[in-house]
Amino acid sequence: MERHFATVWESVADVVPDEVAVVQGELRRTWRDLEDRAARLAGAFVAAGLAPGAKVAEYLYNSSEYLETYFAALKVRAVPVNVNYRYLDDELLYLLEDSEAEVLVFHASLADRVARVRERASRVRLWVQVDDDGSPLVDGAVAYDDVLVGHEPALRIERSPDDITMTYTGGTTGMPKGVMSRIGPGVDAILSSAPPIVGEAPVTDPADVAAFARRFADSDRRLVGLPACPLMHATGLSIGTFPSLTFGGTIVLLAGRGLDVDEVWDLVERERVLSLTIVGDPFARPLRRGLDEAAAAGRERDLSSLLIILSSGAMFSTEVKAGLCEHLPTVLVLDFIAATEGTMGTALSSKDVPAVTGRFSPGVGVKVFADGDREVAAGSGEGGMVGVPGAIPVGYFHDAAKTDKTFRDIDGVRYSFPGDWATVEADGSLTLLGRGSQCINTGGEKVFPEEVEEALKRHPAVEDSLVFGVDDERFGQRVVAVASMAPGIHPSALDGGGAAIIDSLRDHLSSYKLPRDLVLVDEVPRAPNGKADYPRARRLFADRT
Repeated sequence: MERHFATVWESVADVVPDEVAVVQGELRRTWRDLEDRAARLAGAFVAAGLAPGAKVAEYLYNSSEYLETYFAALKVRAVPVNVNYRYLDDELLYLLEDSEAEVLVFHASLADRVARVRERASRVRLWVQVDDDGSPLVDGAVAYDDVLVGHEPALRIERSPDDITMTYTGGTTGMPKGVMSRIGPGVDAILSSAPPIVGEAPVTDPADVAAFARRFADSDRRLVGLPACPLMHATGLSIGTFPSLTFGGTIVLLAGRGLDVDEVWDLVERERVLSLTIVGDPFARPLRRGLDEAAAAGRERDLSSLLIILSSGAMFSTEVKAGLCEHLPTVLVLDFIAATEGTMGTALSSKDVPAVTGRFSPGVGVKVFADGDREVAAGSGEGGMVGVPGAIPVGYFHDAAKTDKTFRDIDGVRYSFPGDWATVEADGSLTLLGRGSQCINTGGEKVFPEEVEEALKRHPAVEDSLVFGVDDERFGQRVVAVASMAPGIHPSALDGGGAAIIDSLRDHLSSYKLPRDLVLVDEVPRAPNGKADYPRARRLFADRT
């Protein structure tokens, strides 16, 4: 059997057709239905003339249709492309043109933006509209349900593990870029990592997956995953969805389009969720607070099904992990230090085994390199760029220069350099300093925003923060920040305001790392996946100073 997600998922649907594959609100879709709908959509792609390698863009919120479209694209060896549902006209058009998309599947609630760019999107030949609010069809679009009714399921075909998927990055340091990855290594990673979650040995042969899925279903040990973050980002899809889906489990999706803490815990309890996927502190803090409030009110939940919390994409603080584990004493927290360009390592913690914020165990072969590609010695205290070997992406679509800069050979080994800086501890573990592109140079000293942000969030009045540099005539750049208050705390009630918060950091940070200015805002700007939105933070800061 090919090392290909579409082929594996087809084999799973054949052996567990009546098991539930997707849950969202009142919707409960079986594996038979999921596979049939994906096959019919794939039939529409074939009828539209799509060839292997054609791009299928998904401008969708979390939904069964998102998974069906992804599956359908893989079935015909097309390339699924994620589109951020926050994108407005120009950003949407840019991504459609840059990716060379030939199909766009979109939610009706986003149709006004689609309508305004449709005539300018030169390559798109099929527009498929998923009804979520009753909006009329965009001119030239076809209704998703009509597409399914109007096409026979595509025939199953042979596929290659070298088929490509493409994940567009967020574009925090420029326009988004499509990161191209081969499917085969992704399958290998899931086959080796998912079974141990339920005490099974890793799988090496994709042909064995169907038998595992049947056995898991028969023994009521199915992998039930809840990605609480958007599927349009790698954390929600690759980490939160693929492990459960690949072994015939169930994907539980939030009905709402934001993080509803009560809904998350209700679903964990009701659907017997085994794995919960989040994005660091932006998700974990409110989830912990929800458990705190429930405990204070004497409301007990049965969350005993939850075995693991998976996280990536944002810092996950030690104290927040500990707070969750106090309520969930048998849960493991697996924090991936990763980017679209590669996984650098993991930090595993539990109630009895706490993890230090930003400290992680490197993946196999991961190294830290200083200037001149010199490997950083363990225990030296020297910082450098993290290099990831092994199953890493092919490169960036339409950007050879960025590919050559990010993916480089050192001593005959190809490494990906996602842009993160770290030091190597004496025991070989890595301490993450931050993303090099956000590093602040103030008076010749390097300041990594993540370190200052974590210090700010330890203040009892601070809920969230972002730190960045602004131009300074004397120092080149100066460190500044925006921060939001913890629930129930109003800035006017804070004695000394932002200056008092800054002053509290003096025992924890060197003086050059202290923010020179701190603006208190109602909400720190972040993307739906919890990642920092530094451009908006800068605008907020400029508007308030």
